[in-house]
Amino acid sequence: MVDMTKYPLGKIYAFDFDGTLTRRDTLIEFIRFAKGDKAFVLCFLRYLPLLVLMKIGLYPNWKAKQKVFSHCFKGMTVDDFNASCARFAERKAGLLRPKGMEKLREVTAEGSTAVIISASVNNWVEPFFAGLHGIYVIGTMVEEHDGVLTGRFLTKNCYGEEKVTRLLQLYPERTEYWLTAYGDSRGDAELLNFANEGYYKPFK
Repeated sequence: MVDMTKYPLGKIYAFDFDGTLTRRDTLIEFIRFAKGDKAFVLCFLRYLPLLVLMKIGLYPNWKAKQKVFSHCFKGMTVDDFNASCARFAERKAGLLRPKGMEKLREVTAEGSTAVIISASVNNWVEPFFAGLHGIYVIGTMVEEHDGVLTGRFLTKNCYGEEKVTRLLQLYPERTEYWLTAYGDSRGDAELLNFANEGYYKPFK
């Protein structure tokens, strides 16, 4: 039993999104939803060599991801992009794992803090949790200029050590809260190791 008197900020639960709370990677699903199957296939065929190099560790994850994102969404207005993100969350709610959503509701019901920490872009992650109170989303943020997407990321890709960095920016008093983290991939390893309790498995 954890002595919570040692943790004045209480419990914080950190959840990875893609693969942990969802059944599939939402970057791929969002591109297919927003651009259509033909554009999706052409995009991934074009960048397949980079994606293969990324998978084997010979090309930076963030660079490959940004190139794909830029190809698909550079020049799109932020309003149109956000509208597409909202429709995506509404129509693809089936991507969410029921047990994961059950755990999120349990966490917020007990008064603890729930944080979604994802390498995916905030704009399409946040709408999935619009109906739930007390959930904060930390994700990769995109750059805009005069209301138009530049195709670049405003923050570092929220992956690996960056997940820990972003969490500490939000909750810097690390000794004052008990952290439980859930993840399912290499990009979550640092966050899981940083937590008091780390669970390396997706929800069913």
